[in-house]
Amino acid sequence: EVQLVESGGGLVQAGGSLRLSCAASGFTSNTYVIMWFRQAPGKEREGVSCISRSDGSTYYADSVKGRFTISSDNAKNTVYLQMDSLQPEDMAVYYCAVRFGIVVGTTSPTLYDYWGQGTQVTVPS
Repeated sequence: EVQLVESGGGLVQAGGSLRLSCAASGFTSNTYVIMWFRQAPGKEREGVSCISRSDGSTYYADSVKGRFTISSDNAKNTVYLQMDSLQPEDMAVYYCAVRFGIVVGTTSPTLYDYWGQGTQVTVPS
């Protein structure tokens, strides 16, 4: 069974950085993508950044382009989200999720098959 475990959230001042990790296990093929979503109180879950396991292609939401970087260590089956220049509007619970296939730009949460438990990112204003 596929399992995802996020870590790396925490409290950071505006302008600071955090690196989130998503450790994945239970896959039987390499044809999947991992998306980082975030959800702030009272807001819809938003797809932030995605990476393809098979070819490394990536996707970024406009709101994080130039500030966030997604990467993967395939030997460790771990995906990272480096978040720089964090702002209060980035504050949310961050989740990683898996969708089988190769398309990295799919942002609808309902199309993802497995989810981690989430990690809180707090950026006080």
